Amino acid sequence: MAHRLTKIATRTGDAGDTGLGDGTRVPKESARVQTLGDIDELNSAIGVLLAEDVPAAMRAVLQQVQQDLFDLGGEVSIPGHAMVGAEQVARLDTQLEDWNRELPALKEFILPGGSRAAAAAHLARTTCRRAERSLVALGRREPVGERARQYLNRLSDLLFVAGRLLNRHAGRDDVLWQHDRTKP
Repeated sequence: MAHRLTKIATRTGDAGDTGLGDGTRVPKESARVQTLGDIDELNSAIGVLLAEDVPAAMRAVLQQVQQDLFDLGGEVSIPGHAMVGAEQVARLDTQLEDWNRELPALKEFILPGGSRAAAAAHLARTTCRRAERSLVALGRREPVGERARQYLNRLSDLLFVAGRLLNRHAGRDDVLWQHDRTKP
């Protein structure tokens, strides 16, 4: 990274702009800064998930995801720079296949919930989808890395499966959407 913070309260953003990783200044409402914020929020949501009872193997995967997300934020903060590669996307693909193999096939839609950890995984999943939408919107205006888009797309799927696994870990079933329920 070109610029590291040596102090937190710099006051350089008081006028409504902020510095990118390459030193350029942009308005805080820019699509790039919005995307950075959404990626940061996603990383925080995964941090909340990791504060729950998560199996050690899943914890290790999600801790690596947090590192990857910081790389992704670095990539977005330096226009034209790439930090997320095919190997990170492939790692998510492999993990997704491994975790999904442990689960019964879905026959119904499921609702976010069950255990606290599963609910946190679903919240992280929806936050991931927002970050993905922000990155795609940014990509309509400025170049963004193809791998970055792929990474967020795979990660949201991984977090969905993580929610299901976490319910099993807690001895809970998936919360099924009841499409034939009596509606009030």
